[in-house]
Amino acid sequence: MAAAEKTAGWPARIWAAIGGGLVALVGVLLLAGGGWLIFLQGSPYYMLAGAAVLATGVLLARRHPAAGLVYGVVLAVTLAWGLWEGGFEFWPLLPRLFAPAVLGLFILLVIPAAPKGRLRDYAGLAVAALSVACVGVLGAAVPATFSWGQAEVPAQITGAAPPAESASDWRYYGRDPGGSRYAPVDQINRENVGDLKVAWTFRTGEKPNRGSQDQNTPLQVGDTVYVCTPTNVVIAVDADTGKEKWRHDPKVKPGFWNRCRGVGYWDGSQPKVALSGTPAAATPAAKGAPPPAKAAPAKKPAAPAVQTTAAPTPGGPLCRRRIISSTINAQLFALDAETGQRCPGFGQNGMVNLSTGIGEMKPGFYFQTSTPTVIGNNVIIGGWVVDNQELAEPSGVVRAFNVVTGELSWAWDLGNPDIDKLPPEGQTYTRGTPNVWSTAAFDPDLGLIYLPVGNATPDYWGSHRSMASEAYSSSVVAVDAATGKMKWAFQTVHHDVWDYDVPAQPMLIDFPVKGGTAPALVQLTKRGQIFVLDRRTGEPLTRVVEVRVPGGAQPGEWVFPTQPYSVEMPTIGVERLTEEKMWGATPLDQLACRIKFLSVRYEGDFTPPGSPERPSLQYPGNAGGMNWGSGAYDARRGLLIVSDVRMPQTVSLAKSDKPEVALSRADKDRPPPSLKAIAYKARNDWFLSPVFAPCVQPPHGMLTAIDVRTRQVVWQAPAGTAESQAPFGLQSHLPIPIGTIGIGGPITTAGGVTFRAATTDPYLRAYDNATGKVLWKARLPIQSSATPMTYVSPKTGKQYVVVAAGGASMSPAKGDYVVAYALP
Repeated sequence: MAAAEKTAGWPARIWAAIGGGLVALVGVLLLAGGGWLIFLQGSPYYMLAGAAVLATGVLLARRHPAAGLVYGVVLAVTLAWGLWEGGFEFWPLLPRLFAPAVLGLFILLVIPAAPKGRLRDYAGLAVAALSVACVGVLGAAVPATFSWGQAEVPAQITGAAPPAESASDWRYYGRDPGGSRYAPVDQINRENVGDLKVAWTFRTGEKPNRGSQDQNTPLQVGDTVYVCTPTNVVIAVDADTGKEKWRHDPKVKPGFWNRCRGVGYWDGSQPKVALSGTPAAATPAAKGAPPPAKAAPAKKPAAPAVQTTAAPTPGGPLCRRRIISSTINAQLFALDAETGQRCPGFGQNGMVNLSTGIGEMKPGFYFQTSTPTVIGNNVIIGGWVVDNQELAEPSGVVRAFNVVTGELSWAWDLGNPDIDKLPPEGQTYTRGTPNVWSTAAFDPDLGLIYLPVGNATPDYWGSHRSMASEAYSSSVVAVDAATGKMKWAFQTVHHDVWDYDVPAQPMLIDFPVKGGTAPALVQLTKRGQIFVLDRRTGEPLTRVVEVRVPGGAQPGEWVFPTQPYSVEMPTIGVERLTEEKMWGATPLDQLACRIKFLSVRYEGDFTPPGSPERPSLQYPGNAGGMNWGSGAYDARRGLLIVSDVRMPQTVSLAKSDKPEVALSRADKDRPPPSLKAIAYKARNDWFLSPVFAPCVQPPHGMLTAIDVRTRQVVWQAPAGTAESQAPFGLQSHLPIPIGTIGIGGPITTAGGVTFRAATTDPYLRAYDNATGKVLWKARLPIQSSATPMTYVSPKTGKQYVVVAAGGASMSPAKGDYVVAYALP
């Protein structure tokens, strides 16, 4: 060996020193981080592996032939440990095996710098074989990802399934007043969905704006599709060709939060089902909840509470059919459905100012983002209030305006139920109350409107809240469609300091119960809980129990001791986190995520907000669970189909030296806060690794089907692939299912197909309702954040599936596309 040392050239020595030094550096990082992880009572693997990798690096630098044998032991142990801890699943194994295998291939390039000999040959063989073995195990785990979560026993059509129909409009945000997102048509079905082709593409001309996101679900009536852009431009296009018919531009100034999820439709030329207005019995608050505001006393049934027959329309035939549009500067427009002209007699020149009665309203602090709800001759409007800026923000009042005149029909001010129209002169609607920013549902037979209620701002601090805010925050509330009087309320979170407001449109379905079915309201939540209520009374149809949750809020704050859990329905996407479920792109950032996880406070989904010294981990995060995309109900198979997000956030509260609230990274473009005292600054951040990979292993977004009869999950499929994801915001181009973040929801049809598009990769997908298998996908011009829709054209009898594609929710790329698909 001495002779070989003397004859070795300097290039080999230098290469060995460089290569060994790099390997040793990896070892030092693993050793140091692993030691800290052990101090936090975490896994010993990283420290032990770090010591062995460091030894490998030193041996390589010294050109010792045993270096490869030492690293071969590391690979063997890593392979066994990875399979033991992560199972035979591709995504959990990826950070555990891929980078070590790549490091092994690098070591193979350094080993030849050692003196020749049998030991060096054995070392190289060991590293090569075990590196290939790690990659081979990863490769063998890939095929299973393509059938991940699919049903072993396909869901069947029930005996009482409603028949398919030959024609269908999409007249409401959720297709029907109850938000089922179920189209009873089967022209496109499981057998032929793979033949879908682009029928037409329309571009709205919307200019890219940093604060804009296209979340629009188009409306369709007859031969016209109605689209709205993030800046509330309403466009009518031909349902068969996509050719523009008219557009209305309210010329609003783009802000930091530009959204238009849809427009409302009113048909004054046809009589509608009258709303009975029969009061439903009030239900008591959930056990342990703050007392709700007193409900209006019940009255005996009388004549229909809302006259919904054809109303006289100013201006003759103009505006016999109307499109109702709200804007991001708090205006409400009524447009002629045929021409787009503003309707005379509605407010002032076809517009109602929604700031009336609100009081002080800074730009960007109050406006509408969700679809106006048209019921009878009224349009119901809530409002979005900017989060975490001040205490006395604009009111969360819900109002009904006459769809013909624009006059205020009623108001529900939850802070002052005595105000049922405009506030008395010199007063405003109660400020700082929870708002209804999402879309309501309604039952025309019961005469009830169901409101998904948010929480009072700021989201993470609630010690200042009024009793009314405590009673209604994060609830679903039923109000009389004729008067706006509260009938019942069900609270999903008590004293919400997690931003777990109710985001999804309530879904009204016939729910199987003993002896038949009951008229139900299904409420999806950010918590992953699914509450099923009797929509007549608000009483749970599936068992709800109060469970004790962690205490320990910040000084001056408090948390409610128990929270409601829906124990007879599946909980979606909130499996308790552990150190083993931490992820990352490589062992190093997976190690960083493990350290981060064990350093924060985490005691389940109701861990109170933490401090800057020790933030809390919130899972689900404030994006869900389930969000405004809501769900779909396959009435033929009895399947509730929901999409969810699985991405935690860290939350911390810091004592405020100034009367303002700090802006998080995601909020940096929002308007400056006012000088109204907020006790704590709030900060919440995505739970990411140092290379911006998620710290929790995939899936990060799923599509789930639940059998409402058995109340069990039938299938659960990852929504989206890793194609557009990689560390540092890059794209991997890997078409492997991973389940991605996306808030837009699904729709389903009598053809047994569910469509969804809101993923980080640019595709519209069709899923088999029976199994969860992806039957078809089409590449969009850009990612979509919206919920699709479908209809049958009355002219051609052809079924179309339409989706707006304007960019993913977390992507800076923007688009202005509306794409329709049909069978050839």
